[in-house]
Amino acid sequence: MKSLAAGASKQGIKLFRIPTAENLVPIRLDLEVDGQRYKDGFTWNPSDPDSEVVVFAKRTVKDLKLPPTFITHIAQSIQTQLMEFRSLEGQEMYTGDKIVPLKLDIRVNNTVIRDQFLWDLNNFDSDPEEFARTLCKDLDIRDAEVAPAVAVAIREQLYEIAVQSVASARETRISKKGRRGAEHVSSSKGSGIALDLVKLFGGKSSVIRKRKEWDLYEPIVDLLSNEEVETLDAREERNARWCKMRFIEYR
Repeated sequence: MKSLAAGASKQGIKLFRIPTAENLVPIRLDLEVDGQRYKDGFTWNPSDPDSEVVVFAKRTVKDLKLPPTFITHIAQSIQTQLMEFRSLEGQEMYTGDKIVPLKLDIRVNNTVIRDQFLWDLNNFDSDPEEFARTLCKDLDIRDAEVAPAVAVAIREQLYEIAVQSVASARETRISKKGRRGAEHVSSSKGSGIALDLVKLFGGKSSVIRKRKEWDLYEPIVDLLSNEEVETLDAREERNARWCKMRFIEYR
């Protein structure tokens, strides 16, 4: 006779992928070469040939008029992140009826957006890009660069959760607690920030938020002046240099 726990385990295990319709890799670049800094975030199809990475790096350097030395750094950073993603492919991860809070706190040009919302990890048809476009339309954000940045930020968080799920599945496999103990771990450690629906919405499974929670889930959009942007950019540059100096000291 098959136990309920064993059945739940099989239903809650999938091979690694980000819980979205398109399994795209979020790429984050923050490079400084010859006194110039290049920051960007975008998604990449892991099925694309590696030769496309160098083509992209060359085109980016040309379009942004960056020093040619950036080509190697950009290509290497993208390839490293793709290798990390591909190393997880084929590995088991835990899934299930998990809803997680995702948070946004990003600045794109003069626009600052802060928000938090709930995301269903079991919905593998979700579309962060469409969500981001709808969010920007609803908030009347006209900067075309904001929606892609929002989508990347969402994918980064979903990617991190998927990585944690793979690690939890790996820990469970080598656990000596036996099947019953493993099932307990799978339900409690599938995601470090996953929320139990009963705890989140109450015993009646109501999705209506309490009045005191309204402000927590209300998006905030600020439009900065050029002077404020320059101040923030200068602060970020100082922090980046400080972190780099500290890294060199501890090497």
